Amino acid sequence: MNDREIVVEELVKTYPGKVKAVQGVDFRVEAGRIFGFLGPNGAGKSTTIKILTTLALPTSGRVTVGGYDVVSQATDVRRVAGVALQDVGIDPLMKSMELLVLQGRLYGASRTEATARARELLELVQLSDAVSRRAGTYSGGMRRRLDLAMALVHQPKILFLDEPTTGLDPASRRDIWREVRRLNRELGITIFLTTQYLEEADELADTVAIIVGGKIVAEGTPAKLKASMGEESINLVFDSPDLAAKGRQTLDRMGDRIQLDRDTVRLYLSKAAGSIPAVINLLQGAGLAPISLTLTQPTLDDVFLRVTGQRLVASEVVPTKSTRAPRRAEAK
Repeated sequence: MNDREIVVEELVKTYPGKVKAVQGVDFRVEAGRIFGFLGPNGAGKSTTIKILTTLALPTSGRVTVGGYDVVSQATDVRRVAGVALQDVGIDPLMKSMELLVLQGRLYGASRTEATARARELLELVQLSDAVSRRAGTYSGGMRRRLDLAMALVHQPKILFLDEPTTGLDPASRRDIWREVRRLNRELGITIFLTTQYLEEADELADTVAIIVGGKIVAEGTPAKLKASMGEESINLVFDSPDLAAKGRQTLDRMGDRIQLDRDTVRLYLSKAAGSIPAVINLLQGAGLAPISLTLTQPTLDDVFLRVTGQRLVASEVVPTKSTRAPRRAEAK
């Protein structure tokens, strides 16, 4: 039994009315790795993490966390796993030391043990200088770090982070990234991360899985998923979606693959840089002039757009005009 591994086999969750939120999901998170779990709203992401953290029961399938079954051994799962959910549940009137000691006592530690553990965690998440302040005076980034500390009180082997940086400014978000890396590298904690930010998954995750309609449609390392898109893309921004649609039609036969995303056309080519003059000539011949042209390497944003037909933007997903059906991108 591996006490740092997550295994999901044929997971199904059906709600009343025969609504299938999760449809036969399979994946494995290896010990000591960071696993990024992505998906648009309503894709089954939240349902899956609720089952993994024993907050919901599966309809069928088998899930083990740290070697324990989430249904028959839920208490053991809670003992080996820490959970930091999207909504930070911290009493604003209490101080960080008080909160952590209380959490330790709830897990059965003596006051002396809980106090020592609290000091250790405050040092770990770099909040030792703020112990005299009430949690309600903390910044968003400081509250997130305190929430991480509370999830670590019982020294879990596996940590579930549900959108840990939502609503934070870029500087605070990078502070959380630094803490997540340190927890993983220095303590060897396996981390299951859901996020709204593709840059975050690219930065942190060893493996990424994208779920759409209750099914995994792409899985692999960020590098391999991006490599599956091709080497480079020419991104052309037009004054309006209508002009972009005309640009896409004009360039339709030129690239290995072409995508339309609102007012932007993305043309994927094996040697994109050398094709820029030909692209400009074709557009000029059609009476079209883009307002900008950039050459970029593929990103996870491109992968997400390809396999879902949608773009993930913060807390919402913006549909594109693409009619291509989602498909599994094998890049393991």
